[in-house]
Amino acid sequence: MKGKKVLVLHSSSDLYGASNSLYRSLISLQNLGLKPMLILSENGPLTAKVKELGVETRILRLGVLRKKYFNIPGFLNRSYYFIKSTIKIINLIKSEKYELILTNTSVILSGALAAKLTKTKHIWHIREIIVKPVFLKNFIAHYLNFTGDLNVFVSEATKCNYSPILNLTKSKVIFNGIDYSKFEKSTYNLKSELNLDNEVIIISMIARVNQWKGQLYFLEIANKLSKINKKLHFVLVGDPYPGFEFLLKEIDSFIKISNLSSIVSDLGFRLDTYNILSGTDIFILPSTLPDPLPTTVLEAMASRKPVIATNHGGALEMVVNGETGFLIPHDDAKVAAEKIQELIDNPELRRQMGIKGQDRLKQYFSIDAYLENFGKAVLEVMNQ
Repeated sequence: MKGKKVLVLHSSSDLYGASNSLYRSLISLQNLGLKPMLILSENGPLTAKVKELGVETRILRLGVLRKKYFNIPGFLNRSYYFIKSTIKIINLIKSEKYELILTNTSVILSGALAAKLTKTKHIWHIREIIVKPVFLKNFIAHYLNFTGDLNVFVSEATKCNYSPILNLTKSKVIFNGIDYSKFEKSTYNLKSELNLDNEVIIISMIARVNQWKGQLYFLEIANKLSKINKKLHFVLVGDPYPGFEFLLKEIDSFIKISNLSSIVSDLGFRLDTYNILSGTDIFILPSTLPDPLPTTVLEAMASRKPVIATNHGGALEMVVNGETGFLIPHDDAKVAAEKIQELIDNPELRRQMGIKGQDRLKQYFSIDAYLENFGKAVLEVMNQ
């Protein structure tokens, strides 16, 4: 097993949840004595981070599926890069003798086909829930069955998304895990950074800015809560996906129209999420579509914060409603605000929920558990 080469494909070069999870997968592969090489479509912060592990990164346009390509010119564009990247990956497999391909997303198709055509073992690591278009979801489910020796899903919700087409005998759920040490130890004074009084309750949201993560829903909830509470401050952390910069204007416009400028801080992208969460009193992730297994929820749990999440997707497997936080509707800001008000009014409830959330994280979502479980799954495929 030692020294065998693994080709890993990933759809983004950022440092958000999926990329950080990939980083942990690379560590797991190295722990097995395997030699991973990473292919990305572009350079970015992830490139420098994996270099610290001694993992080589190469840049190849992989024809990543994005909504902006759901048109005739986009289809032709993606088809071109799909064919081109498949040929290049086939040549890589043959010339450099890769024995396993790991595709860390459902939106890159070329690695799986290259593996199939070269009779190389292939693992899918699926971390997307596709609601629409249905034809794409069904196509991917069939494609997983056709090209995957093993399909790893980050949550039961993610796996169920591809039912009933999915071949369950080749599929398993492995929860992501995080290194919680920084989150557990941080004592950062966020109120000092934001020049807030100690009595102010900070409610934060950390997420990549896009149309379904729920930044505007977060602000709707903030608007309702601000009308009955004077000592609240709302913090947004995250930057947009490329091509979605217009959402920042929508967010800024909502803040101004709703007269929220004095109680909302938009901090953009931050690497020190452990500091943001240390200074947070209540964490909200109000995704309007099902979120597979959001890393920021795990980070908030690690920071001993009560978590408010919408009641669909992987959050149902992370948050114990009424114990570690509350599950709220994805489309009713009034009801959501009422649940959050319970935490605003009860600091002891916030404390108890935070403690229970951290205990749950350590039991089910630790990095040690992830490295072990993911490593076992890889070994099973390699030894077939």
